[in-house]
Amino acid sequence: MADLVTDRRRVKLLHGGDIYSAQEQLSLMENPPDILDFSANINPLGLPEGVKQAITKSVDTYSAYPDPLCRELIANLSNFERVPGPWLLCGNGAADIIYRLVYAKKPNKAMVLAPTFAEYEEALKAISCQTLHYELQAEKAFRIDEEFLDALQLEQDIDMLFLCNPNNPTGQLIPKEMIFKILERCKAWDILCVLDECFNDFLEEPEKYTAKDYLEEFDNLIIIKAFTKIYAMAGLRLGHCISSNEKLLNALIKAGQPWSVSIVAQTAGIQAMKEKEYLIRTKELICEERKYLIRSLESLGIRVIASTVNYIFIRWPFNKKNPLHEMLFEKGILIRNCENYYGLSQGYYRICIKEHEDNMVLIDALSRVEKQ
Repeated sequence: MADLVTDRRRVKLLHGGDIYSAQEQLSLMENPPDILDFSANINPLGLPEGVKQAITKSVDTYSAYPDPLCRELIANLSNFERVPGPWLLCGNGAADIIYRLVYAKKPNKAMVLAPTFAEYEEALKAISCQTLHYELQAEKAFRIDEEFLDALQLEQDIDMLFLCNPNNPTGQLIPKEMIFKILERCKAWDILCVLDECFNDFLEEPEKYTAKDYLEEFDNLIIIKAFTKIYAMAGLRLGHCISSNEKLLNALIKAGQPWSVSIVAQTAGIQAMKEKEYLIRTKELICEERKYLIRSLESLGIRVIASTVNYIFIRWPFNKKNPLHEMLFEKGILIRNCENYYGLSQGYYRICIKEHEDNMVLIDALSRVEKQ
């Protein structure tokens, strides 16, 4: 058993938010600092108070099996997302839905952006799917342009396309008009377009970028969303997808286990959608603190590439003996080192936006590190 645990600790984890490994490493220091995690893009306000109360009140129901059809949750989601209930499916976070999609459709060839969220490719690898990378260019600030449509045309034999809007880790947005053009091409060539909108709710005007308006016209579109980031529910695991293709959604149901969404996650999700004031405060905080962080980072000579949501994509411009994330780690600060993203090299980082006091700690640490 000890050998198994040791082997698992050697596994290179892909994502930010790994406070557990950080705790292990920092505990070896003589006076370990407290951890301040800027590596996971979670709402800095934390779990809404109303959600905490709903979870506590429902604790006596946890001895029963959860509703495998998530009926009450989906009824609420239908009103919240303004889409028909049969177009919705809930899962154990967005990652669960990504893997179900891949297992259900079994694509032979798929395309992903580079860089983008790593879990798309990890899911595709699990079924030995050939993955093509459309490499976004640093000189274009990692934005998609019309050339992407040409690349799609050259690869007409792909079965599935993954897009992330806003993209993770770059924070760049794909304009709605471009999404429409991509969907037209995908429909003509029988490509399933998987559009990850997990960060859309952080946008100041999310309706300007969501593809929900195109769901009825394009049954080759499936949108993935999650409660993870916007409601700080990462540990509860709740995500959902939207598609007018009910045959596809039925295939996804069969590709997963029936009780993937726990009672506590369903309860939390139902209450979260009622927390309208929480969303208003979230956007106000993110907007104000984004301006502060961008201004502060640029004053330190750090290049800010993009920031449209609750994280900032940067390039560390200084040639130092130790990488930035290692120097900050010694101070107990975690940021997302992006060099393991396909298409990125050393020096690219993603920093989430937190409350002002925490952001001030980060800027102070960066100013001291820059002088080393």
